[in-house]
Amino acid sequence: MQFRKLFPLLILFIGLVFFLSVLTAQGQRRPRRVVQFSGLVVTGDSLAPVPYTTVWVKNTRRGTITDFYGFFSIAVYERDTLRFSSVGFKEVLYVVPDTLSQPRYSAIQIMSRDTVYLPETVIYPWPTREQFRHAFIYADIPDDDYDRAMRNLARAEMKERMQNLPMDGGMNYRHAMQQQTQRLYYAGQAPPMRIFDPFAWGEFFKAWREGKFKRQD
Repeated sequence: MQFRKLFPLLILFIGLVFFLSVLTAQGQRRPRRVVQFSGLVVTGDSLAPVPYTTVWVKNTRRGTITDFYGFFSIAVYERDTLRFSSVGFKEVLYVVPDTLSQPRYSAIQIMSRDTVYLPETVIYPWPTREQFRHAFIYADIPDDDYDRAMRNLARAEMKERMQNLPMDGGMNYRHAMQQQTQRLYYAGQAPPMRIFDPFAWGEFFKAWREGKFKRQD
């Protein structure tokens, strides 16, 4: 009977001792210090820097991003959890140790590449694919637009446009280089007279038959 009366007191005593021990442990634990955490974020395969990586303190609104060379620096508390994330890489979590002897800490964080698959997106100007197919097959093209396109693509029209097309920059450059080369080739001597050149006479008669020497009003 006496043991049954003392048993609740014993349980209460054990609970009080455990509670006091927990309070004592918490009182002896020193507060978290502020640490200036700096480092580099690199890839795991080639150790190349990973620029513009997000470095975020978990469960807070504090964070930063790495520069073009993968360098970052941020003020954190001991035992903070940092989250490193970048497009094309797997997310990494890092816990700041609480056994530091200096208020400065540096590390190299390695990121592993990750493949991102995006779902296929097909955009049609019609609500359904069947309506798009029907509109494409049975499209009513005006006859005037078709006739105008055929006239512009006619062989005679294309030839006339090519003959009357002015020279562009490349053609002007080649023409100037040919003239410069011809002057250097005949430097120190008189250039030949093309009046006795049969090829020149052939080009002359050809241009004459085509009417290139007619006066244009």
